[in-house]
Amino acid sequence: MTPRENLLAVFRHETPEWIPVSVHCDPYNQPSRKDMDPALAKAMPPVQWGDGSSAVFARHLGLDVMDFFSPPLIVKRTKVKVETTNQAQGWTTTYTTPRGELREVHQRVRDDGTSYCQEHLVKSGADIPLLISLFEDEEYAFEPHAKEFMRQRKALVGEDGITRCYMPSTPLGMMVRCYSGVETIAYLWADHRAELHQLFAVMEEKYRQQFELFASLGYDLLYCTDDTSTSTISPAMFEEFCMGFTDRMADTVHKYGVKYVHHSCGLINNLLDLYRQTRMDAVDALCLKPIGDVESLAIAKEKLGPRITIIAPLIQICGDMTDRRAVADSIAGMFRDSAPGDNMVFAIGAEPTQGVEAHAFIAGECRKHQRRYL
Repeated sequence: MTPRENLLAVFRHETPEWIPVSVHCDPYNQPSRKDMDPALAKAMPPVQWGDGSSAVFARHLGLDVMDFFSPPLIVKRTKVKVETTNQAQGWTTTYTTPRGELREVHQRVRDDGTSYCQEHLVKSGADIPLLISLFEDEEYAFEPHAKEFMRQRKALVGEDGITRCYMPSTPLGMMVRCYSGVETIAYLWADHRAELHQLFAVMEEKYRQQFELFASLGYDLLYCTDDTSTSTISPAMFEEFCMGFTDRMADTVHKYGVKYVHHSCGLINNLLDLYRQTRMDAVDALCLKPIGDVESLAIAKEKLGPRITIIAPLIQICGDMTDRRAVADSIAGMFRDSAPGDNMVFAIGAEPTQGVEAHAFIAGECRKHQRRYL
C-alpha cells in the first residue's frame, strides 16, 4: 500500500498495513526554529494557514501526510453592508443589516495577525434576528482558479497522503467560538431557545452549501471544526442542537465520496456516547489526560464503537521531554491501548517549545509500534 491507500483504508474501515502517524503544522502549531536544519528552514518558513508546511514536515520526519488547505471562498452580499476600521492593536467590523447593526471588535496579539475577539456580534437575544439577516444575505462561490489550485495541491500530496479542509463547525460551536462567546450562549440557551433554533436552521443551510462546494472539489476529508468541549457545550446542548446537524452534513459530503470528521479537542469524554450515535466518520484530536479528559484510547474505542475512526494527538510533545524513557513508554502505552489499531490515526501537533529533534524522537518511537497492534 502507498501511504495514501493506507490512510484511506483506515477511514474506510478496511485493514491497513500500518497505523498511520501524521504531523500537523499551523501558526499555533509549529516546531521551534532553534537549531533547525537550514534546508528544512528554507522549505518551511514561518508557518501560515494551509501553506503546505504539514506536508513538508511530515516528509522530513518520515510520516504520513495529512495536508490541509482551502481555495479562497468568495462571500457575496447584496443587502448587508460590511465596514472594517483598523486600530493600532486590532480592528472593528460593523455589519449593517436590514434589521439593524452588529459589531465585533478584535484585538491583535501577534505580528502574524493572530487575534482574539473582544466584543462578539451577538450580545443578547435581540441580536439573533440580525445575525439571521446576515446569513440569509450570504452567497458563496470559489475564485475562478479554485479547481486548478486544488489540482496542484493534490498533486503535491500525491501518494504520500490525503487532503483535508477545515470547515465551519456546528452552528452551536460557531456561536461559542465566533459569534456570541460562552457566557452569552448560556443565557440564550436558557431564555431564547426557540430563537436559537430559528437561527441555527438558517446557519445550517448556509453551512450545507459550503460543505457541498468543498466536497465537490474532491477532498478526502472535511473537518467540522467544532473546537469545543464540555467546558462550553454540555451533552444536553450537543444532543439538542448538534446531532441532527452532524448527520445531515455527513450525508451531504458522503454523496461525493468524502469523509466527515468532527474536530473537537479537550474535554469530550462525556460526548463520546453521543458521537457514536451520529454518522460522523472520525473524531479528530481526541485528547487523553492531562490535556483532555479521556482516560485511555481503550476507553475511547469502547465508547465510540468500531465505526468511528479516532485521530489521537501524541500529547507527549506538549510536555516535559527530558525523560526520554518515560516518553517512549507513554507512546508505547497509547499504541497498546489502541489495539486493534485498524481505526486509529496518531498525530503530532507540532509544538513551538520543542525543536525538530524532539519531534523526530516521537516519530521514531511511533515507528516501532505501527505494525504491532493491528
